[in-house]
Amino acid sequence: MATDKITVLVTGGCGFIGSHIVEALVKKGYKARILDNLSTGKLENIAAIPSEDIEVLLGDVTDHATVETAIQGCEYVFHEAAIASVPISVNDPVGTDKINYGATLNVLEAARKYGVRRVVFAGSAAVYGDEPTLPKRESMPTNPITPYGVDKLASELMGHCYNRTFGVEFVCLRYFNVFGRRQDPSSPYSGVISIFCDRLVQGVAPVIFGDGQQSRDFVYVSDVVAANLLVMEHPDAAGRTFNVGRGKATSLLDIAHLLNDLTGHSLQPIHKEPRPGDIRHSIADNTALTALGWLPKVTIRDGLAELIEAIQIAA
Repeated sequence: MATDKITVLVTGGCGFIGSHIVEALVKKGYKARILDNLSTGKLENIAAIPSEDIEVLLGDVTDHATVETAIQGCEYVFHEAAIASVPISVNDPVGTDKINYGATLNVLEAARKYGVRRVVFAGSAAVYGDEPTLPKRESMPTNPITPYGVDKLASELMGHCYNRTFGVEFVCLRYFNVFGRRQDPSSPYSGVISIFCDRLVQGVAPVIFGDGQQSRDFVYVSDVVAANLLVMEHPDAAGRTFNVGRGKATSLLDIAHLLNDLTGHSLQPIHKEPRPGDIRHSIADNTALTALGWLPKVTIRDGLAELIEAIQIAA
């Protein structure tokens, strides 16, 4: 019976990654409670999930009372809600801090108060900054160069503080560059791949800020979801931070070439000035996470093909 199911809270559960986590939780027999203000999330992202297995609370994670209401009765929390945009954080450091750090503190405090078993936090590779050593290992010094990266690091540190001081089990997953279905290409929060895909499907050349040689560790959303569900209950995950990346770097020019190949186009990228806060190269050392049994399964090409298909169907 549904009443016997363990309830899991997903903040930002109508968003890109959050909706995929909700879907996976329901498939595994959990009941998912979603807290989302729909500023970037969409109800259509969860429309295919049986309504009896989800509960949607429309509200803001920056409001402590709302977070307390959402968290009561939940055994686990996935904290995905955030302004996932470096440029927006550069333009509005104060506003993004309230959401990207302040809301995390709300979640942690409510988790402590109501005895949540474990909080899994959507961290970011942005905490490493532009220190050139590659690949990035969790033990490396952090040196974020943007307000977004600082907020993510502060959230991560506070989570580990709650783990040690208050006994709230906390796991941080430092996402590298996540891409996949439901990443809205029209949103200012969107990743470069979804924007590239959308433009190429329309026969419009992609825009690259810089020379295009900058590289990222692109990881498909289904692999990121698998990492989240793994660390939710794994006994060796509590109190730790893990990189979530394929461990392979791909340049933006290579992405553009792959997309041309998949769409049958031969569009040359339009180059513009580099943006402030953009990091030159990023690649994950994922040894810690693979030691727990995680293995990325989706190649860049297969992930791009699936994303293109989804965009074409939506069009």
